Amino acid sequence: MTTLPAQPDDCPAPEPQPVNTDGAASALPDSPPAQAKPPPAPPQPPFAPAAAQPTQLHESGIRYDFNEGCRVLLPPGDWQVRLADSDTGNILFETRIGSGAVSSRKRYYVRHCLTVWRINDGAEPALVLQHDYCAQNRKVLVQFQQQHQCQLSCAMAERLIPLFKDAYPDIDFIGHGQVQPEQFYATYYLGLFYDDADNIQQPCDFRLVGLHRTAGHLLGVDPEEQPPRIHLPDHSRPIAEPYVCIATQSTAQCKYWNNPVGWRELIAQLKQQGYRVICIDQKALHGHGLVWNHLPHGAEDQTGDQPLQQRARWLKHADFFVGLSSGLSWLAWAMGIPVVMISGFTHPRNEFYTPYRVINYHTCNSCWHDVRLRYDPKDFLWCPRQQGTPRQFECTRLITVPQVWQTINHIPSFMARNPSL
Repeated sequence: MTTLPAQPDDCPAPEPQPVNTDGAASALPDSPPAQAKPPPAPPQPPFAPAAAQPTQLHESGIRYDFNEGCRVLLPPGDWQVRLADSDTGNILFETRIGSGAVSSRKRYYVRHCLTVWRINDGAEPALVLQHDYCAQNRKVLVQFQQQHQCQLSCAMAERLIPLFKDAYPDIDFIGHGQVQPEQFYATYYLGLFYDDADNIQQPCDFRLVGLHRTAGHLLGVDPEEQPPRIHLPDHSRPIAEPYVCIATQSTAQCKYWNNPVGWRELIAQLKQQGYRVICIDQKALHGHGLVWNHLPHGAEDQTGDQPLQQRARWLKHADFFVGLSSGLSWLAWAMGIPVVMISGFTHPRNEFYTPYRVINYHTCNSCWHDVRLRYDPKDFLWCPRQQGTPRQFECTRLITVPQVWQTINHIPSFMARNPSL
């Protein structure tokens, strides 16, 4: 919990003071001034920030909201402020303060009860404000409309919006740059918070519960998985012949199926069974430095910067999908087809449940969930336990084609087409 003294809006910023990093003055009158390089643009924050001050105004002049936790801004006076958890009955923080701000440490969903009293000398404190969190009919940024009957806005990457906008007409899907934070009663951030040792941003470490279930915990809703609805403007089958979709590329080498003959042999076997094999990755070639991953031999190329709805159309009519722990596997799951997922750096609890999950427990595995290890997205060859040794990427290098093929043989539609296998 934090308390901050109020600052006047017209308080001038301090003038920047010159700093001599060499510890001595110097002058070069005969030398032209060096051309200073412009500073690099600051990185864009992953989420739109909350409004500068709480958005809800009480008749007493107190402002409050639930954006980035429970926030209270108090006008001049003598106040007693209490923040409590309405579900557990615990008093989380209580303080006496003049004009200033109080905010909760926890940024995820908590059903706060905010109580403020005015302190009067020689008299009992007078109750001024008691507010129990209630999002009904209020604007909330991110999720959980069905449980709380709120007016939900969901900020996301703009390329994702066409997948969901028409499937969820009661939700306002907006790009991150379109967020107007001052209109929201509450805001919740869905993200992967690696270094949140004090559980300020999340109630439990996402590596312990899985990518999708952590969203439920952040929002205080049932974390049971449920595939989303997807809107397709074109539901037609792209080709008449039976086919399988695959996706082989990812953002780091640890996520690939690193068996050197894996995709080539698997595709050959699928084609022998009468399937066309369609690769729907965004990129036909991806890698870094000396390591590059190509479109697998024998696959038909449907890569490129196509809308995700076009990839979803291919998935909708596929007999099944074979991929990695990556976004296209989640899209295939949303389209309701069997998903064969090959992954070793993640444990199966990380993703949605599929009976066709492929992992080799005889190897080093599941490093993603080791809270002692910090994933480095800038290191394309990240392999925290075995990097630089002969065991690097053994988690998927030792997933064999027979293991994947045996998993595929359990898919009902495959068994129906191939009763002799």
